[in-house]
Amino acid sequence: MSRLAGRMPKGLGQSLAARSAVAAAAAAAAAAGAGRPACLALRTVPVRLSSTENSKQPRPSGASFQGQISNSIMQRLQRERAELERVARTRPESSMTRNFSLTFVIFFVGSVCWVLGYQYPRDADPSSTLPLNATRPPTYNLNPAHLEAAWADFVEIVGQENVSTLEDDIKQHATSEWSSHRSDPAHKPFCVVYPATTEQVAAIMKVCHTRRIPVVGYSGGTSLEGHYTPTRGGICVDFGRMDKIVALHKDDLDVVVQPGIGWEDLNEQLAEHNLFFPPDPGPGARIGGMIGTGCSGTNAYRYGTMRDWVLSLTVVLADGTVIKTRQRPRKSSAGYDLTRLFIGSEGTLGLVTEATLKLCVKPAAASVAVASFPSIRHAADCVARVVRDGVGVAAVEILDDDQMRFINAAGTTTRKWPEAPTLFFKFAGAPAGVKEQIDLVRLMAKRAGGQSFDFARDESEQAELWSARKDALFGTMAQRRPGDHVWTGDVAVPVSRLPDIIEETKRDLKASGLTSSIVGHVGDGNFHIILLYNDAERKLAEDCVHRMVKRAVEMEGTVTGEHGVGLVKRDYLPHELGETTVDAMRKIKAAFDPLCLLNCDKVVRVQKPARGEVAEW
Repeated sequence: MSRLAGRMPKGLGQSLAARSAVAAAAAAAAAAGAGRPACLALRTVPVRLSSTENSKQPRPSGASFQGQISNSIMQRLQRERAELERVARTRPESSMTRNFSLTFVIFFVGSVCWVLGYQYPRDADPSSTLPLNATRPPTYNLNPAHLEAAWADFVEIVGQENVSTLEDDIKQHATSEWSSHRSDPAHKPFCVVYPATTEQVAAIMKVCHTRRIPVVGYSGGTSLEGHYTPTRGGICVDFGRMDKIVALHKDDLDVVVQPGIGWEDLNEQLAEHNLFFPPDPGPGARIGGMIGTGCSGTNAYRYGTMRDWVLSLTVVLADGTVIKTRQRPRKSSAGYDLTRLFIGSEGTLGLVTEATLKLCVKPAAASVAVASFPSIRHAADCVARVVRDGVGVAAVEILDDDQMRFINAAGTTTRKWPEAPTLFFKFAGAPAGVKEQIDLVRLMAKRAGGQSFDFARDESEQAELWSARKDALFGTMAQRRPGDHVWTGDVAVPVSRLPDIIEETKRDLKASGLTSSIVGHVGDGNFHIILLYNDAERKLAEDCVHRMVKRAVEMEGTVTGEHGVGLVKRDYLPHELGETTVDAMRKIKAAFDPLCLLNCDKVVRVQKPARGEVAEW
């Protein structure tokens, strides 16, 4: 057998071997089934040596080995194909199930969050104040595309002609040459919006609140401390179109006005009814800005400040809510005094859209007197005597010798003035009372060392004598060199300390070498310095103002009597009032304007300053 195998072709030998193996396996299986030994069964299997002979034999009833393999493979492929078809049929059902499951999970989690947020709210912040280190920097959406979309919203509210992006308008609403704040050129509004009604202002604020766009209010633009500089960009709301008298109640001596009306225009219209509004700050000031800064003016000694003449306010809050602080009675004990809270807030808590103001009947008689003195201390001593003895003058103003010299040099008045510290008195009341006041002040001026005393006998002389006081600022500005800037700053101290602080400040100004003068509403301890400086002298001017402010605080005074805080005086408040008081103000700001949209960075800081940004005390 082995020899035969050796002569066979290789393929035939392999086929024979395979067949022999299959046959042996089959025989073994048959023997096992019959109970015979496998070796005996093996002998009975005939051996086929020829493929021809093999093909002639009938196929056994069982499948061949190759057939079994083929059948197995085919069956496996059929099973896999059937499985793929089943998966394909069930896949859409699984996708729908997954989507439904995901929706259910989201709905369930959202419901749980709502319940936890509204039914079981977290504890309120227990702090009564908001320290600076606990604040978070405000965030806004100032993407150009977002601002353009907001512009379209504003156009829909007020009309395209009342939304400006002109470069001149943008520059005017960013800063002014009067401001002592040196603004960053990047600090400018995206656009200026001019509303005409409270409803339009509310709609504008709703847009800004939804879109997180900062807002700065603007009225007369006479700010001195950087009040309306848009440090965060955003938009400026100009109240120039809201300049009307809404209602005049002559019998009740009050008037309802919009914020864009100027105090001079208001008094011109009131004069037709023999009425007047006493606060008189600088020319050009408007009611909205006067409320924002809590201003006063030359009449403050007799009539008080802006806080004393506002009865009620209509205010639009940061989210567009409109509130009215109270009704028109002269007095009320109804709840918190929100009226006074908004006065002096500089537009950081809300935008004033209407104000109810108290009025006075014009006095029957008035007059003016002017007295010069050998020194500032002599003049201040005279003021102290007038205040201490309760003489009811309407106003008392002081101009130092430098100021009087500048007025003479400018030639803006009709007479030459003694170039010495000078007091200007205003009297008002019944004719007999005015005459009595003039006589008393003349006597007091003489006792204080007065060198001259003139009083007006008619209206033309009143205008002539008072003209020097009105032209004080312009007289100093006439001394400007090319490239000079003007800085007008104010402080106030108890009247008894007024001579000390004016003398010390005047010596400091002389030592600095800067062109300067002093003007003051000295009847209530408030005075101003007017400085001229160029860019190279900026630091010198800042240091002079800093020392004056520090002097006032150390004398139990205030960092600003009437100009307001803005950006320039903001970092002095903790020294005057204490850190915790300023923290309480910051808490109020956060309560009314949690997104810090309204005139951000004014009055109180809302985020920590950069290193070296705040001057050392």
